[in-house]
Parts: sequence; structure tokens; C-alpha cells
Amino acid sequence: MIDRPCKLTHDQFISTAIDAINTEKAALALLTEQIDDRFAQACDIILACQGRVVVTGMGKSGLIGRKIAATFASTGTPSFFMHPGEAGHGDLGMLVKGDVLLAISNSGESDEIKMLLPVVKRLSIPLISISRDQRGMLPRAADIVLTLGKSQEACPLNLAPTSSTTATLALGDALAVALVHARDFTSEDFALSHPAGALGRQLLTRVEDLMHTTAENLPLINQQAPLREALFIMSAGRLGMTVVTDEAERVIGVFTDGDLRRGLEKGIDLQTPMGEVMVTNPRQVSKTMRASDALSVMNENAISQLLVIDEQGRLEAIITVHDLLKAGVK
Repeated sequence: MIDRPCKLTHDQFISTAIDAINTEKAALALLTEQIDDRFAQACDIILACQGRVVVTGMGKSGLIGRKIAATFASTGTPSFFMHPGEAGHGDLGMLVKGDVLLAISNSGESDEIKMLLPVVKRLSIPLISISRDQRGMLPRAADIVLTLGKSQEACPLNLAPTSSTTATLALGDALAVALVHARDFTSEDFALSHPAGALGRQLLTRVEDLMHTTAENLPLINQQAPLREALFIMSAGRLGMTVVTDEAERVIGVFTDGDLRRGLEKGIDLQTPMGEVMVTNPRQVSKTMRASDALSVMNENAISQLLVIDEQGRLEAIITVHDLLKAGVK
């Protein structure tokens, strides 16, 4: 193997990078000129789809197609990628009536996709194509022809798919974004397909998923009980607080470790009734509130616990900042 010394300086590396990016920017600018009623018709077909949007493409177009299918699937449009070569050997069974086929070929002349078209037509499956222009075999067969425009590839040989794949990816994203708007797709909808990620935890986790319930011997004490008794209850509960109730067991206040320290500094008597040392109007939240919103309430009020109260004013549960942070809520 013969070593080939680098012929570029650092400045030249930077210059070629900027040139490549500018070439791809020009391809995107050309793409915007191609967006017309055909794009809207493609959106209509996908919205009317009773099955899945099946994306196919060969080579680099296939790699971009996988990403487009993944974006569709995560934003409310059921979709998957079908390799055209494998489709010709059995995987075409993935495609059924009710689906829409989105086929990608920059030249519009992919042999692997060409072999699939008779079956697609036989099944009466709507075909949307993405190609450089309308002259190839694929766009001629398509119901809706989406074009990229004939842009210069960023590759200095004008051979390797670079600008064209960037434009294809952008067009796929544009379709997905338009469909998100059309479906009124919400952040909660997005989270349902991303339950394992940080965003999913943020949007899906509710207070009721993390709270300590009354079945866990929560630290409760009557307002007539002495502070000395509350200390034992606080230690046993390990939540750094006790909840003070009236004779009907309705919550009327709280007493925390911080309140205890401040009281001891003032020489408080341990026989003092809890009704005299408690903090009234404690912060409370609904069990259906997002856990992330509960954390915001804690941060805004510089507290580390929140009460969950039922309709009768009785304690239903407690949630702490430690519960939220342990669950990865931010």
C-alpha cells in the first residue's frame, strides 16, 4: 500500500467544507421551488391512508428512506421501510391494500423498484415517487410525482449522492411536519411512541406513578398531639415531614425537618401541640399532574415535598423531590 501525502492545507479543508455546505444549501433552495400542489396532494393521500406508509429506496436513497419512515412513525403516521431488493424475494408481502407506497430514486430508474410496480398497480396501492425530475420510469408510473430539481452534488466528481440525499431527507421531513400540523399531533402523542426516552418520561410520567400512598403508613398526626410525638412519626416515615390533621382527618398543615430546626433554635417546647407549630396551607397537587410540573412547583417554592389531597380534604399521598429525581424527571 502506497502512502499518499495529504495535498490540502487546513485552510483548504475548511474551504472545501464550506463549499460542500453551500452546494447543499443551493440544492435545498432549488427544492423549495419544487413544492407545489403535488406536495399537498401527497399529504392528502397519506392522510387518507387506512394502512401504513411503506417507504422504499435502493442504496443511499434507501438509507434516507429508513429515516423518513422512522420520522413518520414517530409523528403519528404509521410507517416502515421495505428494502426493494428483499421485496422482490418475498418481502413485498409487507405491502397490502390500504397502504401507500413512497418510492425514492434520484434518477427514477431503479431496477429493483421497477420490478415491484406491476404488483403495486395490481393491488391498487397509491404510489408517491421522489426523484430528481419527472422523466424516469418511476415518476411515469406514480400517482403523485414529487421532484427535487436537478442540483449539483456536493461531491467534486458530481457522482456520490450528497446534495440529492440532503434534499430528499428535507422533503421527507417537510411531509412529516405538514402531517403533524394536519393531525393536530401533540407532545403527549409524541411521547407515547418514545416512552423510553427522556422526553417520554417528562411527558408521560404522572404524580400518581411515583407518589407514596396512604397504604405506606404516611406520617400523619393530629393537631392536638405534642411535637415530641411528631418527631417519632417523622423519623419512622423517612420523608422529612409529618402531615397535621384535624379531628375529621382533614389536612390542615405540615411540619418539616426545616421547621423543626428553626423551632429548636428558638427553644420550642417539645410538649407544644402540633396545631401551634405547623405550617398552614401546604402546597398540594393533583395525582394526574405531570411529574415534571410537580417538580417545577417544588423548585418555584423551594420545597421538597408535595401533598396529594382527595376531595374530602384527606391525605391521599405524598411525592418528594427525591422520587422525581430518582425517576429521571427533569
